[in-house]
Amino acid sequence: MKITGIELRRIAMPLVAPFRTSFGTETARDVLLVRVVTPEAEGWGECSAMSRPLYSSEYVDGAAEVMRRFLIPALPAHADAQAAGRALAPFKGHRMAKSALETAVLDAQLRARGESFAAFFGATRERVPCGVSVGIMNSIPELLDAVEGYVAEGYVRIKLKIEPGWDLEPVRAVRERFGPDLLLQVDANAAYTLADAPHLAKLDAFDLLLIEQPLANDDMVQHAALARRVSTPICLDESIESAEHAAAAITLGACSIINVKPGRIGGYLEARRIHDLARAHGVALWCGGMLETGIGRAANVALAALPGFTLPGDTSASRRYFATDITTPFELRDGHLDVPAGPGIGVDPVPDILDEVTTSTEWISR
Repeated sequence: MKITGIELRRIAMPLVAPFRTSFGTETARDVLLVRVVTPEAEGWGECSAMSRPLYSSEYVDGAAEVMRRFLIPALPAHADAQAAGRALAPFKGHRMAKSALETAVLDAQLRARGESFAAFFGATRERVPCGVSVGIMNSIPELLDAVEGYVAEGYVRIKLKIEPGWDLEPVRAVRERFGPDLLLQVDANAAYTLADAPHLAKLDAFDLLLIEQPLANDDMVQHAALARRVSTPICLDESIESAEHAAAAITLGACSIINVKPGRIGGYLEARRIHDLARAHGVALWCGGMLETGIGRAANVALAALPGFTLPGDTSASRRYFATDITTPFELRDGHLDVPAGPGIGVDPVPDILDEVTTSTEWISR
């Protein structure tokens, strides 16, 4: 597949409400989109990097710079997604940038032959169950009102962001208010240390699905130690950046569940490798999210339809984050989202909406 040019497009997407985690608060998304143009088809990818390097070392300005200086020039003139992945592999890190570029190439590749993401990766479902991530709130009543709204919308699982000082009481309040049947989990975004193990063990009383990334992203050994001291399953997010990391975590006993975010691990091809590895070892998976637009959400929903993704993911409806999405919005139906069936990622940006939110474009000829 000959690549004739690549567009880097920045868009500004205000959030419907501030989203607070243990590392900061987001009120808008500065999104980098990648469009790969070939004679047969065009493909889209979305970079999940944040404006500042808080979730990981990547940030959106850096992702754009590494693409234009190193990654795009390294692509072969004729390439499919596998060839693109091999060409990008020598460059260290920058997985979110690599993922966006590789995804755009794969989208163009699949559109050219009329095959969907879901079919290409081996999805076994036409719709996927959806959970929702609830940020840190200013008060317990505010939290309960937010959770009540999401439950009323039909979300089948609730995830609460936690940090020291905002953990036991909000979890207790939600469990008491909504009862034992609510699927409930927490996400610390690496806000604790192993010294907090006795405190984290108190979460065992609330019958949670999992504790996500309680400790530092670069310390699997201490996660393994924590897993022996709590009964709630440990899920890793930031710690897993590749299939090799997943294999190490499984071997060490650092987790029994993995949150797969394609941007964090370098793309959907690597996500499939982690899927196959985890499934072979009986490790549960779910698909995480990075407040994606419909471009990134479409690919995530297709990934979440693979058989190894047995837990509801953070593949929420468009309206959870944006008043207006850049694609036809993803709508929750009976707690599920439909898996796009069209070629490639199965969705396209709405031109007028895309133009309205675009802040810059850059065309790179090949």
